[in-house]
Amino acid sequence: MSGPRPKTCAACGRGIAPNAVYYRFTLVLEGEQDVLGPSGGKSSEDELAALMKQLEEGSESPQELEDQVHWERSGVVCAACRSVVIRTLSAPPEPAKPH
Repeated sequence: MSGPRPKTCAACGRGIAPNAVYYRFTLVLEGEQDVLGPSGGKSSEDELAALMKQLEEGSESPQELEDQVHWERSGVVCAACRSVVIRTLSAPPEPAKPH
């Protein structure tokens, strides 16, 4: 009979001892846009054709394009990294300005 598989912290890369507490996570980033740019008199078919041409001529691979719309990861973090991860993903104390 073998014990639990060794786990590695996704934040710091250190091994997590089998008897240590660890924290499981799943992170999903999905691209959204609330306001689209003005159409400038173009029909939706023209806009779609222009977008398709831009995608075909672009340098991004299909995987890069997909990652811009949907990206997800799961894993575990050690007890020492838990607070860093929570602080990083928590809302800022005051409203941030747009990028």
